[in-house]
Amino acid sequence: MALPIIGSPIPHLPWQPRPSGNSDLVWRYSHNPVIGRRPLPGVTGIYNSAVVPFEGRFIGVFRTEGMDRMPHLHVGRSADGLAWTFELKPIALTCDDPEVTRHEYGYDPRVTPIEGTYYVTWCNGYHGPTIGVARTRDFVTFEQLENAFLPYNRNGVLFPRRINGKFAMLSRPSDTGHTPFGDIFYSDSPDLVYWGRHRHVMSRGGQWWQGTKIGAGPSPIETSEGWLLFYHGVMSTCNGFSYSMGAALLDLDQPWKVRARLNQSLLTPEAPYELSGLVPGVCFPVGCLCDAPTGRIAIYYGAADTVSALCFCEAEPLVQFILEHAM
Repeated sequence: MALPIIGSPIPHLPWQPRPSGNSDLVWRYSHNPVIGRRPLPGVTGIYNSAVVPFEGRFIGVFRTEGMDRMPHLHVGRSADGLAWTFELKPIALTCDDPEVTRHEYGYDPRVTPIEGTYYVTWCNGYHGPTIGVARTRDFVTFEQLENAFLPYNRNGVLFPRRINGKFAMLSRPSDTGHTPFGDIFYSDSPDLVYWGRHRHVMSRGGQWWQGTKIGAGPSPIETSEGWLLFYHGVMSTCNGFSYSMGAALLDLDQPWKVRARLNQSLLTPEAPYELSGLVPGVCFPVGCLCDAPTGRIAIYYGAADTVSALCFCEAEPLVQFILEHAM
């Protein structure tokens, strides 16, 4: 099938062809991890971070953790999307209201360009985890907006364009525990401040690999067959949680309606850097680059809550597989 993708070309997309003899739809970068455990002084891990093209290069917002294990957000830059340098100091968020910028922690950021502005969403500590929102044009100055939702909420992911005239976001409401709720919801907003019209999108369960909870990953990719959404699914094992990556297609005009949801995971913890670290057994997709003309996709994911890794796929065979192997 022909699969038009709505997006921009990224001719310098980090890319590695599928290895010979590998039949997987998603394959790992052979030189993973792309960001190791101690990339900054005093930092013991960078993972679950977002990357976007910027001025002919790549830039991103990265989750870092130091010896106190408190997570913060740093800017990182790269010429090729593979070798990264990072700002030494965390991002300084600005807002006229000091109640908005009171900082407890920040983790698992996403970066989404919309109408010439880059929006950052992350799990923001405000009397518990909620969804922080900020915007920037230069990745130097970051204006923090109101928190999108009440605590407790995680995995706030913006769509890359307005839908029916409004900004749109996926999120995963939770409680004070370790997310027994675990379903993905859709919300929209006229101004990125007031959010409502909440709609249920997908439930956890149905298969062991996503039986405990699910959460949206990178910003969805717009295709002629629907919004291509990568997400993480979590299962409970005798050794704790295990995180894998799945995929679904959402309706273009009503994204709370699932057109097709893959009946299996695409990437599950297998590599040594996914099985060994602070939290063994984690593949957590957060950043995604798609070269629209070719359909090539590079996905940045956190491995074992310790390092950052990269995997690749192609949109057309993946979308076809989802349609043919839907739950």
